[in-house]
Amino acid sequence: MEQTLKITNVLSDPTRYYIYQYITKRHNEVTVQEIADNFNIHPNVARLHLSKLEDVNMLVSETQKTGKGGRPSRLYRLSDDVIQLHFPYRDYQLLSKIAMQTLLSLGEQAKSALYETGKKFGLELIDQEKNRSSQFNESLSFDQKLNIIKNAATMSGFHPEFEANDEKTKIYFQIFNCPFKEVAADHEESVCNMHFEFLKGMFEALFDEIELIEKENMLNGCESCSYHAFVTN
Repeated sequence: MEQTLKITNVLSDPTRYYIYQYITKRHNEVTVQEIADNFNIHPNVARLHLSKLEDVNMLVSETQKTGKGGRPSRLYRLSDDVIQLHFPYRDYQLLSKIAMQTLLSLGEQAKSALYETGKKFGLELIDQEKNRSSQFNESLSFDQKLNIIKNAATMSGFHPEFEANDEKTKIYFQIFNCPFKEVAADHEESVCNMHFEFLKGMFEALFDEIELIEKENMLNGCESCSYHAFVTN
């Protein structure tokens, strides 16, 4: 409870809250000067906000020598700690671990069911996103389909980045936040395969043909989970 009160106190300042939001979308370290410039505040004020966020383990920092002499630069990035605020207390992460262990104890058939369910949820997520806006009709352009996937992935907390080639046959995308990271650490193969099918379901809901290839996985020390999707519109 004490840590929860500390976190809510830190985030009660609007500027500090938006600084944290900015860093979550930055996908990289930030400096005091970058925060000062982006929020039009004095560097000392920016440093104070960053220090407050670090005090409650929402950020971590390290010094980096500039090679030009003088004071080393301090770089701030998101902490790996999971920030969860529940009133009253809930532990859904523990529940998911219990559910995963129970499911996987049932063997390969249970794994197959997990992957199929992951794909089903990916399909349903895109259907929900399409229904959310009346502008989408039965005949969607490539750009409309890509925007639907972008919006759905963002709403799911993936912190994604997308880029398509000029021929609109290949989509490169990265996921900088894995919502299942803590459970995946204990069940990497099963959770990552389920997430892969989830993403595949998202694409299959919009494109006639899809080949999805995983290129990088953050559980292997990469900066993000990255994929190439070859699509037929």
